[in-house]
Amino acid sequence: MIDSHADDVKGDSFFIDGEKASQKIIYGNGVINRAGEVAKECGSNLLLVTDSGLSSAGHPQKLKEIFEQSNLNVTLFDKSIENPTESSVQSCVQVASEAHVDLIVGLGGGSSMDTAKGCNFILSNGGRMSDYWGIGKASQPMLPFIAIPTTAGTGSECQSFALISEDQTNKKMACGDKKALPKITILDPELTLSLPSSVTACTGVDALAHSLESLVTTKRNPSSNRHAQLAFDLIHKNLPLVFENPQDLKSRGAVLLGASHAGAAIERSMLGAAHSMANPLTASRGVIHGIAVGMVLPQVMKFNAEQEETNRIYAEVARKSGLAGPNSPDSEATRNLIARVCEILKLANISSSLEDYGFLPSEINSLADAAREQWTASFNPRSINSSDFKNLYSLLFPTASCENQIAQAN
Repeated sequence: MIDSHADDVKGDSFFIDGEKASQKIIYGNGVINRAGEVAKECGSNLLLVTDSGLSSAGHPQKLKEIFEQSNLNVTLFDKSIENPTESSVQSCVQVASEAHVDLIVGLGGGSSMDTAKGCNFILSNGGRMSDYWGIGKASQPMLPFIAIPTTAGTGSECQSFALISEDQTNKKMACGDKKALPKITILDPELTLSLPSSVTACTGVDALAHSLESLVTTKRNPSSNRHAQLAFDLIHKNLPLVFENPQDLKSRGAVLLGASHAGAAIERSMLGAAHSMANPLTASRGVIHGIAVGMVLPQVMKFNAEQEETNRIYAEVARKSGLAGPNSPDSEATRNLIARVCEILKLANISSSLEDYGFLPSEINSLADAAREQWTASFNPRSINSSDFKNLYSLLFPTASCENQIAQAN
């Protein structure tokens, strides 16, 4: 199991054991140089899936050389797009099919990972992505998949789900199957050094949201709770340090490890209403996902905390993380937790007002209806309907700070 903090796992390998799959994690500065020897154990003819931005920076080319030094044949697909669609995945499938690959490697953020997983579904099982919308719909074995994240955010490197959008509706399809889980994940903090500060902030906040949402869903369990608590501790303590000093590899490594723990938590317990609210903001006006989920998270946490059991969980997280005293009342501890989220959002320069992203109050009804249709809403710890979503969106229109919005709502 990968239960350790960053200081405990330098350059070592661990396994995350799931219900039906085991995943090897290789963590440490410079471990990307081991990618060739690792991949050689899985196949000889690999597809490297990434995006054009990373290609411009030269990262895939360097990785290709590492693979070729181990006598591996490499086919590069660098056309992954943000929020991949069925058609973009199909383009990847065509390249993979023509190259007769026996191994897939994803390099980049969540979009590259999702594209690689989506390609694996179709290449191994045929059909189209909509055929796998849901859980466990792939009947045939899949190719080995190695995940190499260059961002600390989505946690896709520790998940068996591919999030692919329908071309016509932009609705995200969650296509999950234990066979799609990466066989090996390589976590090298040095790969995150070239990230722009804005990307570091958005992906870090996304990972923070993953940790806090997966802690309280209706599917939460001891395994997901362990990963989520570790994730929150690593991220909330170290992400501000990365903002302060982007070259701080120790803190970057801790956030990267935290994001992967959060991904492992999602794999076991899903997400909730904050992600349901975020997706319509991205679909309607292109708000970056990390910004969208970050700005709605405090209000969703306050909404959920009105449920006694969820309030207790938030309070315990705050105590374990040193944000509240061991004997502090649940209500106080939860307020401290939400205040810490607001503090990190401020450091990340994420606004708490929908007006700053061009939204109008007249859009609240349509946003709420779209949020209610999102699959993650069903896992929210407190039952939530369109009326609740309307109220939550309306709370995001004042131009007050995140802290003031929460205080005014109390």
